[in-house]
Amino acid sequence: MTIELHDAVERTNLTSNNKFELMLFRLGQAPGSERRELYGINVFKVREIMVMPTITAIANAAPHVLGVANIRGQIIPVIDLPAVVGCTPRRGLTILMVTEYARTTQAFAVEEVDEIVRLDWNRVLAAEGNGGDLVTSIARLDSEDGAAAGRLVQVLDVEQILRNVLPAACEAITAQSVGPAVSLPKGSIVLAADDSPVARMMIEQGLNAMGATYVMTKTGQEAWERLQAIEAEAQAEGKTAQDKVAVVLTDLEMPVMDGFTLTRHIKGDKRFSSIPVVIHSSLTGTANEAHVSSVGADAYVAKFVASELAATIRQVIRH
Repeated sequence: MTIELHDAVERTNLTSNNKFELMLFRLGQAPGSERRELYGINVFKVREIMVMPTITAIANAAPHVLGVANIRGQIIPVIDLPAVVGCTPRRGLTILMVTEYARTTQAFAVEEVDEIVRLDWNRVLAAEGNGGDLVTSIARLDSEDGAAAGRLVQVLDVEQILRNVLPAACEAITAQSVGPAVSLPKGSIVLAADDSPVARMMIEQGLNAMGATYVMTKTGQEAWERLQAIEAEAQAEGKTAQDKVAVVLTDLEMPVMDGFTLTRHIKGDKRFSSIPVVIHSSLTGTANEAHVSSVGADAYVAKFVASELAATIRQVIRH
């Protein structure tokens, strides 16, 4: 199964209503349980789903890397996702899920793919404090009327998984790698939002290397509330929100409120519309990047190259 372009455009349009589509899959028997839990990944990350092809083992491969597969002429690393999460497949590794994520292509071996569901982001709750470090959020699938059983889906933190399994692919973040310091207007900050702990850590390292003062939040909703609180403080001081926030840096995929919705809120409010918004996301592709412009964002930069992020922030604050 390949994710078709017209489907991708339709899915992009869902973001106008704070919605997205989640691909559900199973990894086998969960640790300490006989249950086969549901896991999920944003459909935008999935290039195609296929029956498990031939895997070529690679000498001295990293743990949990099964080898590589030749997918339409491209050699792609294959990660044993049940082993990463700690599940035991009952039916074997039968399906390969090919994903494009943060400028890389990789495939995840899974037990089976279940279905694609359409959800509001407000049905997705941050998992911190309620799950392990490989789960970024928990999605509630069933109706809000309480009549259904209340199925839960664990949305995996692919950024963390890739960093754990393929650490050599991660860029060292230093003052030298980001280039000249970012000069924010005096007394102002970068307001950043990202739900992934490892992404927040990397963003913080990047902003520190740039010499930029920042406030970090975990969801679009939290960033929106923080921005309003900053504006109230600014008013009390006879200033504007832009005097205190030089740029908003936001991920796209976040529980409760996604980055598209956050951007529309900012650009649609005269108190904040002049503040530059930079989308910083692992979701790439023509449809996504076009929609970033349509919601009013000032720039888009794909995760994660700190020097490009620094250059983008320099560019938008000059304007």
